[in-house]
Amino acid sequence: MRIKKGDTVLIIKGKDRGKKGKILRAFPRERRVIIEGINLKKKHIRPKRTGEKGEIVTVPGLINVSNVKLICPKCKKATRVGYKTKSETKKQKSKIRICKKCGKEI
Repeated sequence: MRIKKGDTVLIIKGKDRGKKGKILRAFPRERRVIIEGINLKKKHIRPKRTGEKGEIVTVPGLINVSNVKLICPKCKKATRVGYKTKSETKKQKSKIRICKKCGKEI
């Protein structure tokens, strides 16, 4: 999965199309993310003690990764993510995420 926690993304499909938000949590095995203020669901919470009232809380729901695009911090455009290998020594190689539009490091 090319998108990580803390990235700013643009929603490209669904009821929240066109909105931007920050990723709060990523689930790579399920290929889903939770985005701040997007795909809000209402959850009913049962009272825990006698005499206490139940409540309705709005919670952000999961969104499939294919429905979001990363916003490049350098060029401020919605873009795809690419990878470049950076070899510090012969044995150690590190992957760097790059913007497909401007080519800069993310």
